[in-house]
Order: sequence, then structure tokens, then C-alpha cells
Amino acid sequence: MKCRRGGFTLVEVLVAVAVVAITLGAGLRAAGVLVDNAQRLSDVIAAQWCAENHLVNLRLTRQFPGIGDTEFACEQLGRNYAGRLRVAGTQWVDLRLADASVADDAGRQLVRLSTLLYRQ
Repeated sequence: MKCRRGGFTLVEVLVAVAVVAITLGAGLRAAGVLVDNAQRLSDVIAAQWCAENHLVNLRLTRQFPGIGDTEFACEQLGRNYAGRLRVAGTQWVDLRLADASVADDAGRQLVRLSTLLYRQ
């Protein structure tokens, strides 16, 4: 009479290790994506603050900028952002459309805000 010992075979252990490794790999990938999304959201929020600050500054100082493009720089949350203000005319002489766009260090546009400026 053969006595069967209790326990797992080598194949069963290898399958279990493979399942655990695949599960941990998927978990690490999901965590990496969450970290990337959090960083992107932080960059977009800081860029939006830059654009809003620049446009509000134009309004508060009652500036009526000339038509064309100008560059501006902004620092938020310890990072530097490059901004571009594009001013276009409208059918009314005393009204201009101002678009402020902000990009990251790699040149990717993060946000673009628009407002109307009028001559006072």
C-alpha cells in the first residue's frame, strides 16, 4: 500500500507563483498610472493659476495690449511654466480677445484660457 504525502507539487507551486507575480505586476502598473495622473493634474492646476493670474493682472492694471503674441513666464509650486499671450482684434475697436496658454518644460500645452479686454 502506497502512502500519499500531503502537500503541493512543484507545478502547483509554480502556477501559484506565476499568478501572484502577474497580480503584483498589474497592481504596480495601476499605481504608476495613478502617480502619473496625480502629477499631470498638479501641473494643469498650476498652469491654470498662471494663466488666470496673467489675465487678471491685465484687467486689474487696465491694460489694453496690442494685437499680437507675447511671452510670459510664471512660477507655481516650485516649477517654471512658459506662457504665451495671443491678442486678437474683434469687430469692435475697443474690444480685444486675449488667449493665455501655458506649457510645461517639454513644450506641451497644459491649459488655455480666453477673455475679452476692453479699452476703458
